Amino acid sequence: MRKTNFGNTINACITGYIVQAVVNNFVTLLFAYFRGCYNLTSVNLAAISAFNFFVQIAADIFSSRIARYFGCRRTVVTAHILAGCGLVFMAVLPEIMPPFAALLTASGFYAAGGGLIEVMISPIVQSCPTPQNKKASIMSFLHSFYCWGQLGVIFMSTLFFFFFKIENWFIMAIIWSLLPFINAVCFMVVPIISPHGEKGGGNIKSLLKNAKFKLFMIIMVCSGACELALAQWASAFAQEALGLPKTMGDIAVPCVFAAVMGFSRIVSSHIGDKINLEKYMLGSAAALTVGYSLAAFSPGYILGIIGCAVCGFAVGVLWPGTYSVCAKDIPDGGIPMFSLLAFAGDIGCCLGPISIGVLADSFSGNLKIGMVAGVFFSLVLTFALIKKINKTKNGVDF
Repeated sequence: MRKTNFGNTINACITGYIVQAVVNNFVTLLFAYFRGCYNLTSVNLAAISAFNFFVQIAADIFSSRIARYFGCRRTVVTAHILAGCGLVFMAVLPEIMPPFAALLTASGFYAAGGGLIEVMISPIVQSCPTPQNKKASIMSFLHSFYCWGQLGVIFMSTLFFFFFKIENWFIMAIIWSLLPFINAVCFMVVPIISPHGEKGGGNIKSLLKNAKFKLFMIIMVCSGACELALAQWASAFAQEALGLPKTMGDIAVPCVFAAVMGFSRIVSSHIGDKINLEKYMLGSAAALTVGYSLAAFSPGYILGIIGCAVCGFAVGVLWPGTYSVCAKDIPDGGIPMFSLLAFAGDIGCCLGPISIGVLADSFSGNLKIGMVAGVFFSLVLTFALIKKINKTKNGVDF
């Protein structure tokens, strides 16, 4: 009974990552449509994406205090309710207020929910009674469902747009809102072990003074930037930079990116306890540089799609891998540690997409040039991982 109950907890956490995939990716499928329908610019669209992650950053900052005051269960339930409300507002508010303001408002609600979900779910799973040597594998497996959720959002939404026309996108937004509302009910009843007791463990001030943890935060910033820079712009990149039609573009680039990222995390979950995870992450960072370079500089769409696929596979291990390595190196970090890691990751999730949008607009909306921003973040990530590995190898206590 105990195993079954905590299995239900992990299942609810898996669904939570799917919810986060919905709130982070559904609106991006509509970027090209909103550009024409609502006369939005690339900077407007990038601002919506950036605002999403600014709000998630705020949620990251205050999440540990919220969890300390209200407890893990109430916090994660509230997170799902906020996410559901945001998707409903996305469907209805553009009809009663200026579209750009409406989309920003809706983004604020589902981003607050997504930020709290990101912070709470990983430590909840980390605290479940599972073998210590399997924690990294379980974390990669958990995070893989963000990718499968992203793939499901893209595939199911694209089918809906194909059969019922994209003009009815607001119906799909309502349909997706049901998922967080249902999962909120699930989190009301599943067993939850609060990480390191009700206070959540860890201390933010001591973590910020820890040189090792600061390096982990740099790695998280670059990991978030590399993942979301392409994920947020994949649909528009396929249509506008590679010249593919809407339906084919959504399948050829966003679906490929999500599928190979999910496959990468499944691979990581099977080999995570058998390999040097830090070196595997370093190889992935180097591959990211190659993938973004192909996306930015390749002359045809075939190499562009291959570059996006390489990025998807390479980036898959970075976010959950950083969580796992950091949890191993700083075992008493608790919710504050995951909060700060999510904060750093979301800083990157904000910087990556808006860097591409701003750079693209500087070159007449050329999204291929915008992808150069991904090359920059992947190079910084590579050097940060080299520094971490060298210090660990040399036994330096940071």
